[in-house]
Amino acid sequence: MAQLELQGVVQRYGSHTVVDAVGFRVESGSIACLLGPSGCGKTTLLRCIAGFEDIVAGEIRVDGEVLSRAGYRLPPEQRRIGMVFQEYALFPHLTVAANVGFGLAGLAGRQRQQRIDELLELVGLGGHGKRYPHELSGGQQQRVALARALAPRPRLILLDEPFSNLDVDLREHLSLEVREILRREATTAVLVTHDQHEAFAMADEVGVMAEGRIEQWDSPYRVYHQPCNRFVADFVGQGVFLPGVVVDENRVRVELGMLESRLPLECSQGCATCGKGCGVEVLLRPDDVVHDDQAGLQAEVRHKAFRGAEILYSLRLASGLEVLSLVPSHHDHAIGERIGIRLDVDHVVAFKTPPRQVAAARQPIRFAR
Repeated sequence: MAQLELQGVVQRYGSHTVVDAVGFRVESGSIACLLGPSGCGKTTLLRCIAGFEDIVAGEIRVDGEVLSRAGYRLPPEQRRIGMVFQEYALFPHLTVAANVGFGLAGLAGRQRQQRIDELLELVGLGGHGKRYPHELSGGQQQRVALARALAPRPRLILLDEPFSNLDVDLREHLSLEVREILRREATTAVLVTHDQHEAFAMADEVGVMAEGRIEQWDSPYRVYHQPCNRFVADFVGQGVFLPGVVVDENRVRVELGMLESRLPLECSQGCATCGKGCGVEVLLRPDDVVHDDQAGLQAEVRHKAFRGAEILYSLRLASGLEVLSLVPSHHDHAIGERIGIRLDVDHVVAFKTPPRQVAAARQPIRFAR
């Protein structure tokens, strides 16, 4: 049985639809993520699951129990759902131990203290129980907030942009820690974020949202390597779209050579197997373009971004179009230098060419974010 299930959920503010017929399932013990840009409806959807907002259509169920439907909403305090907020929302006048034990009033004193001590050890804060929130770092405060949410053993945990107030390095480290903590507690969780690195680090499944809808619900690997549409390809990861021509149902030709696809290509006439030279745009990720001194193809270094172990190069092709290439940083090339490149593409991602002349390929380069 699915721990959490949404079917056709709709939420509106007046005439404005914020969540539009959303449906997905999260199995027991899994971690899911709602990923999308600001204003796409992901936080509103999380609040609907928590019971803070009504829905106007569809159903939200946990363990088969209906929590929300049109005209009915089980109060948040009766849902047995834990919530971790972006601002931590700790009680400043209470100690760390008292914060963690806030939802354990129904337990006997000894059991309550045992659960508090167990959770503080779990989140790496053993011995910090007598301290106050203002005496802790941001990362430590977030661990306390997680421990407090886990304390009553909820059947579901919701995390609303939980790491956005932290610096980048701590954010990545803590997201891995939180995933491990949720795993140890065997807790089902739904994370909301606009940061794909957090989503990929934590989630078993990712739902990419846009304008209130789920564009793709899939594993992080498939969302990155097999995006279902142009929006997902643009939003997730980095990359460049190159014009291509469909040769047959499993091959497409781009400036850098012939690519073979494991999946039928979506050509511009809407027929995946016509093989009539239809125009498509092919997504090339930085890891698809490999620096190789022995390669026959060469490209000019236009820009470079040093990233420690790697350098992200922007390379201009003979046509004037540019591609990205992620190269080990000991290959340090100067701006204007020409270097050898080759393609190493496992998953061909191609979309219909927008209505315009394919020959207008020299327009300014469009980078996928």
